[in-house]
Amino acid sequence: MDMSFDFQPVYPHHDLLVELGEVEMALDHLRDYADDDHNSQQPELETRMQSLLEALDHLAV
Repeated sequence: MDMSFDFQPVYPHHDLLVELGEVEMALDHLRDYADDDHNSQQPELETRMQSLLEALDHLAV
């Protein structure tokens, strides 16, 4: 039985999905904070989410 499956291509995709989930959870939790915190952190999180989505699209190619 050949046990030499190469997981290397799977790791970056998985890591990006995990980080994307973390950013989504952070955005959800922003609703619990004061408006000042929400307004200062939301753009940064949304920018990070966009970067992660672009990286996922790049991996798919």
